[in-house]
Amino acid sequence: MIRRLSPLYVTALFLSLVFSLVTLSRTVSAMEHGPKHQHRPALVLAMFGTTVEPALKGLLNIKDKLEKRFPNTPVKIAFTSNIIRRIWQKRAKDTTYLKQHPGIPAEILHVKGPLATVADLQDEGFDTIVVQPTHIAPAEEYLDLCSYMEALSSINTIKKRFKPFNKLVVGRPALGTYGTKHPYTEDIKTAVKAVKMDVERAAKQKAALVYMGHGNEFFPSGGTYLEFEYLMNKTYPDVLTIVGTVEGYPGFERTLDILRHAKIKRVFLKPFMIVAGDHARNDMAGPEPDSWKSVLEKAGIEVVTDIHGLGELDDFAQIYVSHAIDAANDAGIKLK
Repeated sequence: MIRRLSPLYVTALFLSLVFSLVTLSRTVSAMEHGPKHQHRPALVLAMFGTTVEPALKGLLNIKDKLEKRFPNTPVKIAFTSNIIRRIWQKRAKDTTYLKQHPGIPAEILHVKGPLATVADLQDEGFDTIVVQPTHIAPAEEYLDLCSYMEALSSINTIKKRFKPFNKLVVGRPALGTYGTKHPYTEDIKTAVKAVKMDVERAAKQKAALVYMGHGNEFFPSGGTYLEFEYLMNKTYPDVLTIVGTVEGYPGFERTLDILRHAKIKRVFLKPFMIVAGDHARNDMAGPEPDSWKSVLEKAGIEVVTDIHGLGELDDFAQIYVSHAIDAANDAGIKLK
């Protein structure tokens, strides 16, 4: 005797079979593709570098602020200079040097370039990276760094899950860069506010404030320095501010001409650089006859030097933190 199944039972059996097939399909798909990938963010603080131990304070101050702002995001340091990296690598193997300088962080002794630093992070599973340079102006070094990172970011793979980087972006230098999203004029205004302490110190000395920037002989970055100088004098009219550069325009001759024309008898001389390294200690304030200090004194101008980089000013260091945040937000990256 054949028992007929009720229509309701048949419907239930059919739906159960469909549900089982859907579940099996999803299980197979998950086994093939693995669990959903969680993108992990990291930060790289990139700069030319320095071999002068006390000058590291400026860089480490910026790194410290980034780490406090994002305690769950690794922050790595990278030096773009091949020569400077080799010097640190040599020092790392020198037991005598290590005993004489016990306070040098291991990350400085074993510092790598931006390409290697980013590659190490990717190898450790960090595929979403913000590279924040410590450059002042958007010139040669900054554009080269952007080219490196754009090349890495452009790598594509046949299967999307094997793409090495989810997102790889570069933040702005202190005085900004071209573009409409973050007007460089606003960045210059922020920088002017950040160095108010320098103006106050020059005022106490009854001196003009003279900054030594790095500059560049192959890129027209001088206009950025001059716009900063103009806004400084407009914002703080009681203290004459002049910006000169080691390379390119505006050079030191212009600085000396302005001081003579204004009949300035005393200057407060300081590096317009993140770290007070070799340029600050030799080209600016060294005993050599062609240093800025020596030439100014020969011209009858008293010189008060300040051998501290801008990175040691908390307000200026904060500029780079803000620019890293902007770069992350623009790219939809969540730093933690």
